[in-house]
Amino acid sequence: MPLIIPIRGFTPEIGPDTFLAENCTIVGDVKMGSECSVWFNTVLRGDVNSIRIGNRVNIQDGSVLHTLYQKSTIEIGDDVSIGHNVTIHGAKIHNFALIGMGAVVMDDAEVGEGALVAAGSVVLSRTKIGPNELWGGAPAKFIKMVDPTTSRELNTKIARNYLMYSRWYTHPEETE
Repeated sequence: MPLIIPIRGFTPEIGPDTFLAENCTIVGDVKMGSECSVWFNTVLRGDVNSIRIGNRVNIQDGSVLHTLYQKSTIEIGDDVSIGHNVTIHGAKIHNFALIGMGAVVMDDAEVGEGALVAAGSVVLSRTKIGPNELWGGAPAKFIKMVDPTTSRELNTKIARNYLMYSRWYTHPEETE
């Protein structure tokens, strides 16, 4: 069973048709939209500030989302994919963005709509990644523009795949 912990008067709010892996942890001021998935060993720590997550967001295995007390919050739009072992600390991630495996996104950074952060990248505090930009490296730097249609199709496909994977757990009778 997932560990859901109220703290400081805040109880996590989980949207309908959302999959929570049995060993994920969700704490405090977290509000999550519908059809999301939070995978194994993932931690969403809304104990010191708020975490807001849109619809059809997948937060993959081993990821950690946290904020700074009274300073930074996390906002994640719709159809966002957060890869395995990602750390997001007080950042804003817009719709259709993808954060690659093992990436770190620091306080007050912003990842634009349809943007891609390459696996293993470190996005420093206050970095602004524009829409449909690919960034990579440590520290992350602009690599190239990505075709908006291609980016949206890729990120929508990944989000839908994770919705399908989550249904294997929540609706096993409907799987292939």
